[in-house]
Amino acid sequence: MIVAAGEAISIRVTVNGEVRSVKVLSHHTLLDVLRIQLGLTGTKECCLQGECGACTVILNGRAVDACLVFAVEADEGEVLTIEGLASEGRLDPLQTAFLEKGAVQCGFCIPGMLLSAKYLLKTNPHPTREEVQHGLAGNLCRCAGYYRFIEGVLAVAEATP
Repeated sequence: MIVAAGEAISIRVTVNGEVRSVKVLSHHTLLDVLRIQLGLTGTKECCLQGECGACTVILNGRAVDACLVFAVEADEGEVLTIEGLASEGRLDPLQTAFLEKGAVQCGFCIPGMLLSAKYLLKTNPHPTREEVQHGLAGNLCRCAGYYRFIEGVLAVAEATP
Protein backbone atom coordinates (compact mmCIF):
# COMPACT_ATOMS: atom_id res chain seq x y z
CA MET A 1 0.00 0.00 0.00
CA ILE A 2 1.39 3.40 -0.94
CA VAL A 3 0.27 6.27 1.26
CA ALA A 4 0.88 9.96 0.62
CA ALA A 5 2.77 11.85 3.30
CA GLY A 6 0.39 13.21 5.90
CA GLU A 7 -2.45 10.89 4.85
CA ALA A 8 -4.21 9.10 7.71
CA ILE A 9 -4.32 5.33 7.65
CA SER A 10 -7.05 3.35 9.43
CA ILE A 11 -5.85 0.42 11.50
CA ARG A 12 -7.59 -2.11 13.71
CA VAL A 13 -5.76 -3.51 16.68
CA THR A 14 -6.91 -5.60 19.61
CA VAL A 15 -5.62 -3.94 22.77
CA ASN A 16 -6.07 -5.80 26.05
CA GLY A 17 -8.77 -7.92 24.44
CA GLU A 18 -10.74 -5.02 22.96
CA VAL A 19 -10.77 -4.34 19.21
CA ARG A 20 -9.92 -0.70 18.57
CA SER A 21 -9.99 1.23 15.29
CA VAL A 22 -7.81 4.31 14.98
CA LYS A 23 -6.50 6.58 12.27
CA VAL A 24 -2.74 7.05 12.29
CA LEU A 25 -0.11 8.80 10.24
CA SER A 26 2.66 6.70 8.75
CA HIS A 27 5.21 8.02 11.27
CA HIS A 28 3.09 7.35 14.38
CA THR A 29 4.47 4.71 16.69
CA LEU A 30 2.54 2.14 18.64
CA LEU A 31 3.55 4.13 21.72
CA ASP A 32 1.87 7.25 20.25
CA VAL A 33 -1.34 5.34 19.61
CA LEU A 34 -1.45 3.70 23.03
CA ARG A 35 -0.71 6.82 25.05
CA ILE A 36 -2.22 9.64 22.99
CA GLN A 37 -5.07 8.13 21.03
CA LEU A 38 -6.17 5.36 23.38
CA GLY A 39 -5.26 7.04 26.68
CA LEU A 40 -3.34 4.02 27.96
CA THR A 41 -0.62 5.90 29.79
CA GLY A 42 0.69 2.93 31.76
CA THR A 43 3.07 2.30 28.88
CA LYS A 44 5.77 4.85 29.64
CA GLU A 45 7.51 7.19 27.23
CA CYS A 46 11.15 7.66 28.06
CA CYS A 47 14.12 7.30 25.69
CA LEU A 48 12.23 6.85 22.38
CA GLN A 49 15.23 4.82 21.13
CA GLY A 50 14.50 1.32 22.40
CA GLU A 51 17.20 1.56 25.05
CA CYS A 52 15.26 1.68 28.33
CA GLY A 53 12.35 -0.78 28.05
CA ALA A 54 9.88 1.59 29.72
CA CYS A 55 7.49 1.23 26.77
CA THR A 56 7.60 -2.58 26.58
CA VAL A 57 4.33 -4.18 25.51
CA ILE A 58 3.50 -7.62 24.15
CA LEU A 59 2.61 -7.43 20.45
CA ASN A 60 1.43 -10.61 18.77
CA GLY A 61 2.97 -12.69 21.54
CA ARG A 62 6.39 -10.98 21.59
CA ALA A 63 7.80 -8.34 23.91
CA VAL A 64 8.58 -5.18 21.92
CA ASP A 65 9.53 -1.59 22.60
CA ALA A 66 6.42 0.30 21.49
CA CYS A 67 8.55 3.35 20.65
CA LEU A 68 10.25 1.36 17.86
CA VAL A 69 7.12 -0.12 16.27
CA PHE A 70 5.19 1.89 13.73
CA ALA A 71 1.48 1.83 14.51
CA VAL A 72 0.69 0.43 11.05
CA GLU A 73 2.78 -2.64 11.94
CA ALA A 74 0.24 -3.44 14.66
CA ASP A 75 -2.68 -3.42 12.20
CA GLU A 76 -4.82 -6.55 12.83
CA GLY A 77 -2.50 -7.45 15.70
CA GLU A 78 -2.94 -8.05 19.41
CA VAL A 79 -1.34 -5.86 22.07
CA LEU A 80 -1.11 -6.45 25.81
CA THR A 81 -0.28 -3.40 27.90
CA ILE A 82 0.11 -3.04 31.64
CA GLU A 83 -3.57 -2.02 31.85
CA GLY A 84 -4.53 -5.46 30.55
CA LEU A 85 -2.20 -7.53 32.73
CA ALA A 86 -4.63 -7.88 35.63
CA SER A 87 -7.89 -9.65 34.83
CA GLU A 88 -11.27 -9.87 36.48
CA GLY A 89 -10.16 -7.47 39.20
CA ARG A 90 -7.24 -9.70 40.20
CA LEU A 91 -3.58 -8.82 39.87
CA ASP A 92 -1.42 -10.98 37.67
CA PRO A 93 0.86 -13.25 39.75
CA LEU A 94 3.84 -11.16 38.61
CA GLN A 95 2.22 -7.98 39.91
CA THR A 96 1.57 -9.67 43.25
CA ALA A 97 5.12 -11.02 43.43
CA PHE A 98 6.62 -7.60 42.64
CA LEU A 99 4.58 -6.11 45.48
CA GLU A 100 5.48 -8.89 47.90
CA LYS A 101 9.19 -8.66 47.08
CA GLY A 102 9.24 -4.86 47.36
CA ALA A 103 10.17 -4.47 43.70
CA VAL A 104 7.96 -1.41 43.23
CA GLN A 105 9.97 1.71 43.95
CA CYS A 106 9.27 4.88 41.97
CA GLY A 107 7.13 2.83 39.58
CA PHE A 108 8.26 4.30 36.27
CA CYS A 109 9.97 1.17 34.93
CA ILE A 110 7.48 -1.27 36.44
CA PRO A 111 5.03 -1.58 33.49
CA GLY A 112 7.78 -2.45 31.02
CA MET A 113 9.57 -4.66 33.53
CA LEU A 114 6.37 -6.62 34.24
CA LEU A 115 5.61 -7.15 30.56
CA SER A 116 9.18 -8.27 29.85
CA ALA A 117 8.87 -10.69 32.77
CA LYS A 118 5.50 -11.91 31.47
CA TYR A 119 7.05 -12.65 28.09
CA LEU A 120 10.04 -14.36 29.70
CA LEU A 121 7.82 -16.68 31.75
CA LYS A 122 5.63 -17.41 28.73
CA THR A 123 8.66 -18.55 26.74
CA ASN A 124 10.56 -20.07 29.68
CA PRO A 125 8.28 -20.93 32.63
CA HIS A 126 11.17 -22.04 34.86
CA PRO A 127 14.14 -19.77 34.16
CA THR A 128 17.37 -19.75 36.11
CA ARG A 129 18.50 -16.59 37.86
CA GLU A 130 20.84 -15.87 34.95
CA GLU A 131 18.02 -16.34 32.43
CA VAL A 132 15.86 -13.89 34.38
CA GLN A 133 18.71 -11.39 34.42
CA HIS A 134 19.10 -11.79 30.66
CA GLY A 135 15.31 -11.61 30.11
CA LEU A 136 15.06 -8.30 31.97
CA ALA A 137 18.30 -6.84 30.60
CA GLY A 138 16.47 -4.55 28.17
CA ASN A 139 14.69 -2.75 31.00
CA LEU A 140 16.48 -0.02 32.92
CA CYS A 141 15.61 0.91 36.48
CA ARG A 142 16.94 4.21 37.78
CA CYS A 143 16.21 3.16 41.36
CA ALA A 144 18.41 0.06 40.82
CA GLY A 145 15.94 -2.44 42.22
CA TYR A 146 17.00 -5.31 39.96
CA TYR A 147 17.50 -7.85 42.74
CA ARG A 148 13.88 -7.51 43.81
CA PHE A 149 12.59 -7.79 40.23
CA ILE A 150 14.57 -10.99 39.77
CA GLU A 151 13.26 -12.38 43.06
CA GLY A 152 9.69 -11.60 42.00
CA VAL A 153 10.06 -13.40 38.68
CA LEU A 154 11.72 -16.38 40.32
CA ALA A 155 8.93 -16.58 42.92
CA VAL A 156 6.31 -16.83 40.18
CA ALA A 157 8.39 -19.38 38.30
CA GLU A 158 8.73 -21.51 41.43
CA ALA A 159 4.97 -21.38 42.04
CA THR A 160 4.22 -22.49 38.48
CA PRO A 161 3.61 -26.23 38.09
